[in-house]
Amino acid sequence: MENKIALLKAKIEESVAKAGDSETIEGLRVAFLGKKGEITELLRDLKSVSGEQKKEMGMKINLLKQNAEEKIKARIEEIKNAELQKKIDEAPAYDVTLPCDFKGEGSYHPITLVEREVEDIFRSMGFTVEDYPEVTDDYNCFEALNIPKHHPARDMQDTYYLDNGQLLKTHTSAAQNSIMRKYGAPLRAIFPSRCFRNEATDACHENTFFQMEGMMIDTDISISNLIYFMKTMLSEVFKQDVSVRLRPGFFPFVEPGFELDISCLICGGKGCPSCKNSGWLELCPCGMIHPNVLKAGGIDTDKYTGFAFGLGLTRLAMMRYGIKDIRDLNSGNLKVLSQFVNE
Repeated sequence: MENKIALLKAKIEESVAKAGDSETIEGLRVAFLGKKGEITELLRDLKSVSGEQKKEMGMKINLLKQNAEEKIKARIEEIKNAELQKKIDEAPAYDVTLPCDFKGEGSYHPITLVEREVEDIFRSMGFTVEDYPEVTDDYNCFEALNIPKHHPARDMQDTYYLDNGQLLKTHTSAAQNSIMRKYGAPLRAIFPSRCFRNEATDACHENTFFQMEGMMIDTDISISNLIYFMKTMLSEVFKQDVSVRLRPGFFPFVEPGFELDISCLICGGKGCPSCKNSGWLELCPCGMIHPNVLKAGGIDTDKYTGFAFGLGLTRLAMMRYGIKDIRDLNSGNLKVLSQFVNE
């Protein structure tokens, strides 16, 4: 009996080690541990053993059974992992971000289309296109823009702060100081980017949106220069004359400051949810750059002045393509976005 146990143990170890697929290891499990398996047969043979030897052999067979179960279980797990990895390695390459029912070609996002179009327009007017990180620090986002700590203007922007003390930029103005120090004056630059604010969403507000900041710094710059460039850009984008208005607006980094509104092209100025039924859509906070901001950027305020604007690319895209709800732009809804495939 003891010799049979030893031989069976060696057989189990060798067979389990050689098993290379799920079907083989399952066959071994049944052959050794099943109701008619070899270990079960050994337990039945105990009736022919007498006395103390029967008890000793029973313990050895149970130990053999336990060891066999553990080895088979471990080998099953190894084979499953190996087979899964093989499927992964042999699987055809595909884009896991695509919807499972995606068919046909992709398309640029409407905001991307508008951004590229506006970039081309400003390039034609002598502006350079700059980039700036989405994660910045308090100094660039606020303090360099004449918004010191605890200034009430910070309440206008519900900011996402990170654990390391940095933040997700709330406006593209956060790039102004960096761009001014990079180029000095005179300067013409735009810098489009994504911005983040923790605010409630509705038809015309989102917590993630796109802006394009623009600056022009030179001698004898005035508000008339700002109005000219904005009217030129809007007429190029919409292929028609667009009604705009300037309203006084407070922004610590400009003086004087304005809100440039565009007549709502979705409702024709009659009033709709996108324009809060006012007939006008806030598009471009703007104004003459505050002397404190110019000084922080290393610009000589006795010689140079400049204007800055923050163009809402998201809202511009809504006007350009007649999109009534801003939430559609971040929804990933192919029924909405696929219409731009031929743009």
